[in-house]
Amino acid sequence: MKKRIFLDNAAGAFPKAPGLDHALARAVNMGTGNINRSTYTETEEAGLAVIETRELLCKLFNFQPATHVIFTSGVTASLNYIIKGFLKTGDRVLTSSFEHNAVMRPLVQMEKSGVKIDRVPAILKNGGAFVDTSLIESMIRPETRLAIFSHASNVTGFIQPIEEIASILKKNNIPLVIDGAQSAGHIPVDLEKLKPAAFCFTGHKGLLGPQGTGGILFDKDFAKEVEPLIAGGTGSASDSEVTPSFMPDKFEAGTQNIIGIAGLYHSLQWLESFGIQNIHTKEQKLLKLFLDGIKGLPIKIAGGDSPENRVGIVSIDFSELMDNAEAGSILEEKYGILTRCGLHCSPSAHKSIDTFPQGTVRFSTGPFTIEEEIETAIRAVKELCSRT
Repeated sequence: MKKRIFLDNAAGAFPKAPGLDHALARAVNMGTGNINRSTYTETEEAGLAVIETRELLCKLFNFQPATHVIFTSGVTASLNYIIKGFLKTGDRVLTSSFEHNAVMRPLVQMEKSGVKIDRVPAILKNGGAFVDTSLIESMIRPETRLAIFSHASNVTGFIQPIEEIASILKKNNIPLVIDGAQSAGHIPVDLEKLKPAAFCFTGHKGLLGPQGTGGILFDKDFAKEVEPLIAGGTGSASDSEVTPSFMPDKFEAGTQNIIGIAGLYHSLQWLESFGIQNIHTKEQKLLKLFLDGIKGLPIKIAGGDSPENRVGIVSIDFSELMDNAEAGSILEEKYGILTRCGLHCSPSAHKSIDTFPQGTVRFSTGPFTIEEEIETAIRAVKELCSRT
């Protein structure tokens, strides 16, 4: 059997952090109940593990306080909590043309309730595709109550000018929500510097944790303005049928994914020891190797061919040669290379870079990708281009 080369890390990291399987097994075998519900040793240990995971996330993203780290099932849930808990009829929300459907679908749902969406268009410059920040201020209206921007595109990999975006929005008193699905774990993120209203993250991608984990890092004042989407038992204030207003209980009703959080804690420990900057440096090297290797071929590199200001994502449009789904299938069957083809749940992004409706084949690296695998991918792309 040919070696399997996993280049679909933008969908979910593989391999995960070393030892994650054992950490999950330990958590399963602890037999824990819900945290905050009892005082026997296992629940206390589980509760402590959840607190320590919040603290590790604070350290990773330079954020405080730990009580305002909220756990969800992932970025999609996190964004829904905010979008549906904050926006009201008559509000406007500012977003970009690069957004994933985790942003756009709940926003489109909210259009039925009278919410208006304003999309900042893309601009192609310096070999990449970015939000046109020169238009943001002119697009702000008196009714604009919220802005949501992805930190890095899941289609092109380009890191958006989030510092500039945050500065413009802060000047205009517009809360900024950052979709960190493709940046968390891949590049250093300093929330003390950015000061967003909320940063949404997922555990199973760059953070190398299990599926079904993620959360929100909430600004104190913004958290007060968001209504909880889900209500239920929290193990606190149990004398009342009203959802607690204090954090983190306000947004964590019901049974938490304690086993998943235990796995995330293990992954965060590994990331802390390895270093996020080291991961980014390695991915930059692999990006340059790949992009240099496929330069000049009769394909389209979605968004541009610069390795700068980019996480480890390169999307290729083979449609002048063959259907992208066919290309993805050949990559797996002949070369053992696992990619993702299609529109990547981000039709707006593909429209912005003229790869709609055909989509692309997306190659995405992780911390365990090696040069030999990238060289195999280069050879495979060259051979695909020579088939016609």
